Amino acid sequence: MNLLLRLENLKAGYLLRSPNGCKIVPAVDGVSLDVLNNEIYGIAGESGSGKSTLLKAVFVTAVEPPLRIFGGKVYYYPWGREVNIFALPESEKKRLAWQYISYIPQGSMSIFNPIRRIKATFLDFFRSHVEGREDELLKMTREHIRTLGLGPEVLDAYPHQLSGGMRQRLAIALATLLKPKVILADEPTTALDVVAQKAVIQLLKEIQKESHNTVVLVTHDMGVHANITTRMAIMYAGRIVEEGPTQDIFKEPLHPYTKYLIDSLPRIGDKQVREGVPGNPPSFLNLPAGCAFHPRCPYALELCKKETPSLVSVGAERKVACWLRSGR
Repeated sequence: MNLLLRLENLKAGYLLRSPNGCKIVPAVDGVSLDVLNNEIYGIAGESGSGKSTLLKAVFVTAVEPPLRIFGGKVYYYPWGREVNIFALPESEKKRLAWQYISYIPQGSMSIFNPIRRIKATFLDFFRSHVEGREDELLKMTREHIRTLGLGPEVLDAYPHQLSGGMRQRLAIALATLLKPKVILADEPTTALDVVAQKAVIQLLKEIQKESHNTVVLVTHDMGVHANITTRMAIMYAGRIVEEGPTQDIFKEPLHPYTKYLIDSLPRIGDKQVREGVPGNPPSFLNLPAGCAFHPRCPYALELCKKETPSLVSVGAERKVACWLRSGR
């Protein structure tokens, strides 16, 4: 097993200050998982389940107030050995960011300066990590985007002159410029039309296949997970409730929440009305006791209302946090 990223009981959230004092909003609650080399690992769940916060916590240079790390560890494996990223000095963290692990945040417009041409962003990025003359760096940039199927003319454009799909593809190009081993992609297809979504997903697949690196993909779109990821985790209320090979999860979901997510997907030729997950996700400020999903679960036991189930192994490659499966 060739590990690239390991989380151990990671806890993160937001520290909000008000005239009445401070309030902690927990968004990631004790997440542990292993991400392997040469895979596309998916993280799924409804909006507000903590997926994006988890990625920011993993990419430590994205941890900015009000986001805080409250506990746990994040391990990288940059030199063939395990490194607790939280124990490194800031200079080492910045060196590993983008060179070992990169991050594609939500919304491509937030990446590029609206009053500067695209090439200025690429050059600034290059200069912060690589020494060289501007013409050399620009040549390397053109060669890189050409390998991703993008024309060099886009470098002379301003962000608003490009479509959302093109900006997203350039965001992926920027994140892969230094050939990192791990790419964190946060909802890369959000707000794109179907054609643009397909182009972005295809680009991520090609990059992973050719570079033999790893992509950690966050999206609420279960259809995307079915088409691109090799393993996946289901996240609810800040916790992982199921994990395993993607095909196995779609074939036989173990957690009721996972089953609802899969059953809500439309199927070609099936005109039956699909049902979404009943009820609404809980607020992180007022999570229910026990299993956080129990108020929405038609199979909830009395135990589910009192005690939180742990994520336990069920078979060789599957894990689930559900009293219906693990029992007592």
